[in-house]
Amino acid sequence: MRTGLKWVGRLAIVLVLAICVVGLWKKDDIRRLLAVNSLFSADRIVYNFSHMPDLFFHTNIPRGTGPVSELPQGPPAVLPSDLTNWVESRSVTGLVVLKNGAIVYEDYYQGTEPEDLRISWSMAKSFLSALVGILVEDGTIASLDDPVTKYAPLLTGSAYDGATLRNVLQMSSGVKFNEDYLDFNSDINKMGRVLALGGSMDAFAAGLKDRDAPPGDHWQYVSIDTHVVGMVVAGATGRSVIDLMSEKIIQPLGLEAEPEFLTDGYGVPFVLGGLNLRTRDYARFAQMIADGGLWQGRQIVPANWIAASTVASAKTAPGQWSYGYQWWIPVGAPPGEFMARGIYGQYLYINRARDVVIAVNAANRRFEDPGVDDGDVAMFRQIAASL
Repeated sequence: MRTGLKWVGRLAIVLVLAICVVGLWKKDDIRRLLAVNSLFSADRIVYNFSHMPDLFFHTNIPRGTGPVSELPQGPPAVLPSDLTNWVESRSVTGLVVLKNGAIVYEDYYQGTEPEDLRISWSMAKSFLSALVGILVEDGTIASLDDPVTKYAPLLTGSAYDGATLRNVLQMSSGVKFNEDYLDFNSDINKMGRVLALGGSMDAFAAGLKDRDAPPGDHWQYVSIDTHVVGMVVAGATGRSVIDLMSEKIIQPLGLEAEPEFLTDGYGVPFVLGGLNLRTRDYARFAQMIADGGLWQGRQIVPANWIAASTVASAKTAPGQWSYGYQWWIPVGAPPGEFMARGIYGQYLYINRARDVVIAVNAANRRFEDPGVDDGDVAMFRQIAASL
C-alpha cells in the first residue's frame, strides 16, 4: 500500500514538473492567448488598445530618417455643445480635428496620452487600399480583375479560388466567414487565436473551403478578404507589405512616431486590423487622402485611385452604408464624404467639400448597439458644419 502511495506521489510530482516545464516553454503563447481572452474586458480595454504591441507578435514599420511633417495649429474650433456627452458615451480616447489641414481641436481621454500608439482595427484596411492603388498605377499589379491565385498561388483550391482582386477589395469574395466578435467560436475569433498563438494567417486563409455565394455575387463584410489583398500585394512584388508600406506611405508622410504592425508568428502583418499609430498620425494619413493623395507637394497615392476607391462600388443593400475598395460611404453621404472605420469606435472621417478630417480612437464596448454608427456620423457632420 505504502509503495503504491509512493508511486502515486512521485507521479504527481513528475506531472507538476512537466506542467511547469511546458508552462515555461509556452509562457509567451499562454500570455498572448490570455491577452486575447481579456482584450476587450471593461477593466483592460483602454490600456490594451494603447499597448497592443506588448501583447502580440509585432514589428515596427520604419518611418525613415526624414523630418516630421508639419501639422500646423489652426484657430481653435467652437464644436457642438453635446460633444462632451458624445465623447463619454463612446469611450473616446483620442480626438483630432483638422480644418484646411490644420489642427483646430485635439484632446485625449481616460488617462491616455498623445504619444500613445493606438490600435487601428479595420482602419488599417484603408491603408492597404492606398498601397494597392500605388501598385496598380505603376503596373506591378496588372488588373483588379486578375484572379487572386495569380499572385497568391497558396489559395488555389481554397474558397478564394476564382475570386478576383476587385472581389476581395469590395468584400465580395463570397467566402463563408462568421464575423461575430461576441461568438467565441466565430471565424473571426478563431483567427484571433491563430494570431495570438503564432500560427500562419496565410495558411488560415488558404484553409477556408466554403462559400456562401459565387465571387462578386453580393457584398458581405469579411475581414479575411483583406488578408488576401495583402497576400496579393506580397506575391505581386516579392516583398513584405511592411517594407512596401514603409517605403510608399509611412516614410513619405513624415509621421511623428514609428508605427507598429501586429503580425502572425511568421512575421506576416495583420493587415486587416493591426496598425498602431498616434492619433495625429492617423490624421496625417487621412488628410493626404482628403487632398487626393497629395502630401506637402508630393503625390503619394494616385488621385484617380482615391477617386475610384472611395465611392460606392460594391453590391451593398439599398439603404445601408456603401462600400468601395476598403473604404466606407455612410448613408446619405454627399460627394467626397467617406470613412475608414474600425471596431470599438475607430474612425477616419473625411469630408472633402468642407476640407475637414476627423481622427477618432476609442474603446467603445457598445459599438455594435443599434444606431451607434449612424449617431457617430451625425456627430462628425455636426463638427464639420460647425467649422
